Amino acid sequence: MTNALVDLLAQRDWLLLDGATGTNLFEMGLMSGDAPELWNVDQPEKIRALHRSFVEAGSDVILTNSFGGSRYRLKLHHAEDRVFELNKRAAELAREVADEAGRKVIVAGSVGPTGEILEPVGSLSHADAVAAFEEQIAGLIAGGADVIWGETISSEEELRALAEAAAKQQAPLCATLSFDTAGRTMMGLTSRHYAEIAPGLAQRPIAIGANCGTGASDLLRTVLGITDASPDALVIAKANAGIPKYVDGHIHYDGTPELMADYACLARDAGARLIGGCCGTKPEHLRAMRAALEGHAAGARPSLDEIRAKLGDFSSASDGTEAGDEAGGEGRRRRRRG
Repeated sequence: MTNALVDLLAQRDWLLLDGATGTNLFEMGLMSGDAPELWNVDQPEKIRALHRSFVEAGSDVILTNSFGGSRYRLKLHHAEDRVFELNKRAAELAREVADEAGRKVIVAGSVGPTGEILEPVGSLSHADAVAAFEEQIAGLIAGGADVIWGETISSEEELRALAEAAAKQQAPLCATLSFDTAGRTMMGLTSRHYAEIAPGLAQRPIAIGANCGTGASDLLRTVLGITDASPDALVIAKANAGIPKYVDGHIHYDGTPELMADYACLARDAGARLIGGCCGTKPEHLRAMRAALEGHAAGARPSLDEIRAKLGDFSSASDGTEAGDEAGGEGRRRRRRG
């Protein structure tokens, strides 16, 4: 697998990532509780349409419809024996759209968390987690993914298992964590701790960063933490389109295209070079982000006050990186609580 992402980054100052998979598939008819990955086989024309909508909006990188494609997530839908098939098909569909774009578009093989908790806190062993990720990655590579893209990881243990699996498959890796608990991931990692451990992973990520979380303001504060700790890192910012609200029986994200355009420019000034949207992000958001980035002259590193003024307040007073409180990982988090 060629390192197409690095080649493109050598030519471009920034790349636009894609938007939300789940949000947009729900609008296409996916029902809550159904596995999106089954649509790779059952509704391929809708998956192609989703990827095409992102490319037409300006995305340079599209993520495959395989976030929940591990044996542990697919077991919930009695499809744990279809890991290779569904992931391969996910990559093939994205590859088809990328190759017809008329410009270089990177296919990133989306790999989400297993949904299990690893030892020593949980019951999933490191070896079993590596095997599950490796199985998924093998399918994505076979389908034509340019790079493996870990998303919404919350524990150091799971991150290390993913990196080892990528190394075994000789697959380029990018990885984003979700910092959604007062500047930390659910299992206690901070932005600074992630930046510090990333270079020593079994497969060193091409790019690191954050996705999802609790809003664009918080995510940019995390990006600042990563770039403070590792100024030379290639950094990913993939924020939700605003804050989720329950409206008329549905989850609605309140971020406008204008807000996401401001977020994209602030992300670039904060040091991110791969910028996109997560939950709630639609093609109209991406079009506004692309236009804003194309017209944006690089500015000074934004202050927290500037981020707050343009995107709204932070969800917590802390970014999780206070002095003396930098331990990370499942085991460390458990000991701190206990």
